[in-house]
Amino acid sequence: MSTSGQSPYHHGDLRHACLVAALELLEEGDETTLSIREVARRAGVSANAPYRHYADKDALLAALAVHGYELLRKDLIAAAAQDTDGDLVAMALAYVHFALDHPAVFRLMFGHPCNRTRPDVKDAANATSAVLAEQIRGTAPKAEAEAFLLGVWAIVHGLATLILDGKIASDKPRAMGALVTDVVRTMTGPRRRR
Repeated sequence: MSTSGQSPYHHGDLRHACLVAALELLEEGDETTLSIREVARRAGVSANAPYRHYADKDALLAALAVHGYELLRKDLIAAAAQDTDGDLVAMALAYVHFALDHPAVFRLMFGHPCNRTRPDVKDAANATSAVLAEQIRGTAPKAEAEAFLLGVWAIVHGLATLILDGKIASDKPRAMGALVTDVVRTMTGPRRRR
């Protein structure tokens, strides 16, 4: 039983509750201000309860990154169905919109060291990039597919980051969508014509 005056541990889905609380805190601040203690408080459990599922703050941040990759992967899969002519525009727009809708998670996914050291994060990242790789498979010559994949990702990730950092205005969604569309079509068009 907790000595903090809270009732004994009986949370129905503690892992999920901690993840939701951590996502809220991350979006309100950033990874440096997120703490296990505050996650516990926000989830309404004792300060030690989150440790049942997350060994430390890095494990919780890794779980947030995995969650972000899973959400992005779902968005990319839905967008791939719209990219019937192989121009990758719908996927690029989905990627940029994900970054704008989840800026703190997006920055965590691509900036935190857990991305390079934790197998669960690497697996989630690879599953996400595989969606784009599958879409590119018939678009670029086989010998150039890997370079083309990296180039497309660099372009779209760069656009998302520039918009997030305020280097490209995003206050008019329609104009931002047109910009992303124009850039992707311009940069990928010649390659597709082989």
